[in-house]
Amino acid sequence: MPERSHTPVLNFRKSSYSTGRGQDCVEVADLPGSSAVRDTQNREAGHLMFPSAEWAAALSAALRDL
Repeated sequence: MPERSHTPVLNFRKSSYSTGRGQDCVEVADLPGSSAVRDTQNREAGHLMFPSAEWAAALSAALRDL
């Protein structure tokens, strides 16, 4: 019998860090222990998964550079 995939359903939302003009939009799906990130304008390209600690560090670094 083939193994069933345990891929979680990703419920993406527009990131609060996206600009209001719609040019720099990313979507984020929160999962236990990780986050999935994708480009709003290129959803078919897939998403990147980050462990929660790495995603938090990336956001902190981006905010410092503003």
